[in-house]
Amino acid sequence: MSATHIPKPIPLPAFGLQHSYAEALPQLCVPWRPQPVATPRLVFINRPLVAALGLPLAGLDEATLAALFCGNVLPPDARPVAQAYAGHQFGHFVPQLGDGRALVLGEVLDRAGRRYDLAFKGSGRTPFSRRGDGKAALAPMLREVIFSEALHALGIPTTRVLAVVATGEPVYRERVLPGAVLTRVAASHLRVGTFEYVRAHGGLDELRALADYAIQRHDPPLGGCPDRYLRLLEAVAARQARLVASWMAVGFVHGVMNTDNMSLSGESIDFGPCAFMEGFDPATVFSSIDEWGRYAYGNQPGIAAWNLARFAETLLPLIDDDPDRAVARASAVIEALPQRYRAHWLELMRAKLGLAEAAPRQDAQDEQLSQDWLDLLHAQQVDHTLAWRYLADAAAGEEVRLRALFPGQPGLDGWLARWRARCAAEDAARPTTHAPGPERAKRMRRVNPWIIPRNHRVEEALAAAEAGDLGPFERLLTAVTRPYDEDAANISYAEPSPAAFMREFRTFCGT
Repeated sequence: MSATHIPKPIPLPAFGLQHSYAEALPQLCVPWRPQPVATPRLVFINRPLVAALGLPLAGLDEATLAALFCGNVLPPDARPVAQAYAGHQFGHFVPQLGDGRALVLGEVLDRAGRRYDLAFKGSGRTPFSRRGDGKAALAPMLREVIFSEALHALGIPTTRVLAVVATGEPVYRERVLPGAVLTRVAASHLRVGTFEYVRAHGGLDELRALADYAIQRHDPPLGGCPDRYLRLLEAVAARQARLVASWMAVGFVHGVMNTDNMSLSGESIDFGPCAFMEGFDPATVFSSIDEWGRYAYGNQPGIAAWNLARFAETLLPLIDDDPDRAVARASAVIEALPQRYRAHWLELMRAKLGLAEAAPRQDAQDEQLSQDWLDLLHAQQVDHTLAWRYLADAAAGEEVRLRALFPGQPGLDGWLARWRARCAAEDAARPTTHAPGPERAKRMRRVNPWIIPRNHRVEEALAAAEAGDLGPFERLLTAVTRPYDEDAANISYAEPSPAAFMREFRTFCGT
């Protein structure tokens, strides 16, 4: 088949797609069509997500699915658009970014009535592509599958991948790579950068229309509230505080927290140079382009606050007609964010420590207990995931695996004694008919994963996929979507990456 020959269109059923964003905000998007590809091949489809969304894919063969999810054919009710947005990238404002290789096909309501965008990534050039080719490579798209499904299995809000199609066409980066198109499902693609774009290019009416749409989409109870724009800021801040606390609890490093990568929905979005931290170190950076560590693991809460301050700046004209009052009111929300984040983080730490209930009078002590545990991990860069998992063993009276992680660490015994005293105090206040130690261990194993996407396994799986072997990818995906199941068959996926590998390991945006 020649590179320019495209198979004849295949009739598809309507998906029930709606287009509320394009209809409400036509000035913020451009109608555009995906670029056809000659030899599409389906490499991944998320069947559980298909079922949850109620998409009418039953009876479609693999060739038809490949044609659909690369954009060669579209449902009759699709109206693809490229969205406009701006963003602060590594702290520097870029007034126009936009979907340079993405298209939103429309919105679908799932079986529970929740609205989601269906969007392509890697579907060709758009008016926002600048110097880019609009394409995507296979390995970064499969990487997004692995990490988004891992976060979903951990209960962390995230966009998800519906399908990945190999295009059979080369993508030129540092080397020639196999191309692919990904289909993403997101609660929306509204970003902090969307508001920054309107503040840079639009007027007050356009800003109000965007904010009202965001409220209708994500916070409809605020619709009749006189202070709805301030409340929108509070709602977005609350979602981001909880999201970043969840990342920190499992050692996830997003890698590129630019404002155009912060979703108003509170979902993890735009998986480029992301990875899970292995040996605990707040300064952990994996991204090849983050030379100064701006988006290091330990900086993520502060960067979220910085990004939300940029969001607040865009809303000031709507928050209050008096500029000084607007700044004061918005500043109060941003200044409260660290404490809001800390409350979510402490809630997660208590669960990971096996403490069943919050104890406000012990907040300071519990926070110190949690921080001292992390300091122990940092002192020897102990594996973050296994340390928490094996602490559950200690709750049940088994310390062998835990102590093996801390060779020669003099502080472990003292910390364990403090932790046990705190657990005993809780048990005394909460009489139970069950043995408290084993019950605590069960609770801890439900929140402390055994398996994360280990970096060497991810790289092995992606290299094999580029070479045409999807087996390692499929096995890894199965393992990371069962993160709490300690199954002997998956033990190789729980093992930390070799130290020599981690010393050289870097991640890339894949753009």
